Amino acid sequence: MHHLRVSLYALMLAAAGIPLYIHLPQFASINLGIGLGTVGVILMVIRVIDLVQDPLIGWAIDRWPRAQLGFGLLAAAGLAAGFPMLFLLDPGPGVAGRLVAVLVLLFTAYSLGSILLYGRSASLAERSGPQGLVTLAAYREGGTLAGVILAAIAPAALVGLGAGAFGYPAFGLFLGALSLAVALITLPIWRRPVLPGAAPSMAGLAGAGALRLLALALVNSLPVAITSTLFLFFVEDRLGLVGLAGPLLTLFFLSAGLSVPLWTAVSRRIGSRGTLLISMPLSIAGFIWAAFLGPGDLVAFAVICLAAGAALGAEMVLLPAMFSVALTQAGLQASLAFGIWTFAGKLGLALAAFLVMPLLEWNGFVPGQTNTPAALTTLTLAYAVLPCILKLGALGLVMHLPDAHLESKGPADPAQAGG
Repeated sequence: MHHLRVSLYALMLAAAGIPLYIHLPQFASINLGIGLGTVGVILMVIRVIDLVQDPLIGWAIDRWPRAQLGFGLLAAAGLAAGFPMLFLLDPGPGVAGRLVAVLVLLFTAYSLGSILLYGRSASLAERSGPQGLVTLAAYREGGTLAGVILAAIAPAALVGLGAGAFGYPAFGLFLGALSLAVALITLPIWRRPVLPGAAPSMAGLAGAGALRLLALALVNSLPVAITSTLFLFFVEDRLGLVGLAGPLLTLFFLSAGLSVPLWTAVSRRIGSRGTLLISMPLSIAGFIWAAFLGPGDLVAFAVICLAAGAALGAEMVLLPAMFSVALTQAGLQASLAFGIWTFAGKLGLALAAFLVMPLLEWNGFVPGQTNTPAALTTLTLAYAVLPCILKLGALGLVMHLPDAHLESKGPADPAQAGG
């Protein structure tokens, strides 16, 4: 039950995170009447706030280890309050300011929950050492992918049940109720004792190999962020598959979820880096193929979703597990380090929105409308070609990671592991 509760908390965070990254651009542009360029600027402003608050959240979790139960409940409460407020917003004067205020609440709660869950990996793992962390990561990311699938299909399902406005108001209420229920069910996981560790420093992170992994996390987050931000637009406006974005997104994340046990087994045989050197080229092949698709190419894009989803499954499990192993081997506290890790991932999402949203707007792309060939070409280049180039950069970083940073044996004494 312990690992299942960890999965459930991860499910809540993922179900909350997907609306912020995938549904928000469409909701803000269509339901609230906010331009794509403005949405990109808003998300970049939120990232500037995260630049300060995410490391502070990690520091606070490390500073007050006995308060982790309160932190876990506070994160869930912020999500429970924020999502109904977000999706019940009405268009009109000052809507951009109101959107920013709600997003600050949601992103802060999401950061708190994520940093707590990942930063406490060593304490939450039922066995010490790298394999215990990888097992925990498999359960955690399995829950994450289940939450992603739930969030991907919920708006369309709610519309089918009679909800209006793309199902978003009902979706907000659903996410609020989900957060409250998960907070109660997962109380026991935050009662586990926190393992002690030294406060991380730049020298300590560098010596553990964690800085290399942080750089990889940032670069690798960019292609995922761009395709996540543009997924709905590419499916509906470029491929003309109106109404199929939800099922295709579900297929993508279902493939990722089903691939997790496979990648976990492969990593035990050939190591983390070797596994990523298999999964990343699979993702690159999907980007290349997507660049040549046109209207109506449903089967081809479904195959791409299967391949790209499987590749994502490897990255979701292995990258944070590798980071945890590096910190644990060095005997460092993990929450502050994962605060920086979380910020790196969210910075990628913000940079994606900040760069591609104005680019699309400048080239005349309008969601849900008839677009010019030039606008659709820009969408294709942004969705497929740019992520392919960035993924090649991430692959190069993986190739240059020393094996010692990936395949550690863990500290001899579990008490040396960071929390």
